[in-house]
Amino acid sequence: MSVDTDTVRKISRLARIQMSDAEIEALAPEFNKILGWIDQLGEVDTSGVEPMAAVVPNTLRLRDDVVTEGGDRDRVLANAPQAEHGFFAVPKVIE
Repeated sequence: MSVDTDTVRKISRLARIQMSDAEIEALAPEFNKILGWIDQLGEVDTSGVEPMAAVVPNTLRLRDDVVTEGGDRDRVLANAPQAEHGFFAVPKVIE
């Protein structure tokens, strides 16, 4: 695929970027170079390569999922600004 000045003009209009004729003339060969690199990448044999989400191996550092008996209500409610009858108390929001 070859990009000409009319295509660059259309792209700049769609992107709402105002460009002079000299800039459009200079940008057309740049687009063609980029498309050439993309064609080169398409020629690479990647049949034995696993798909990756990132180029470095990422592992999540997670804590162990441990089941507890609970019973921490008093410690949790100690952080509450207001507690009543063992529950969080919130202001009424009815108009």
